[in-house]
Amino acid sequence: MMYVVTVHFTIDLTRFDTFMELMHQQADNSIRLEEGCHQFDVVTDPSKPGEVFLYELYTDRAAFDTHLESEHFFRFFDTTEPMVLTKTVFNWTTCYQPK
Repeated sequence: MMYVVTVHFTIDLTRFDTFMELMHQQADNSIRLEEGCHQFDVVTDPSKPGEVFLYELYTDRAAFDTHLESEHFFRFFDTTEPMVLTKTVFNWTTCYQPK
């Protein structure tokens, strides 16, 4: 079974473009630098300005914990924290993945 994390952000609209640039860099770094990160999707809906949804797929909880301890995560978190109005995180374990 894989470990899934979903995150819903509401971002200050005056800083949205900057946040998205940093978010894309964070997704790229997570996939490139973390062996246990298999997917990192960044999703927006034009009808919901300022909202961002993440879908992250990890080998297991330990791989996600490694992500949370990475230098690039700390850099992203510290830089974007003032831009974030709300943040909701859910953790899941997959029970089925089609082959």
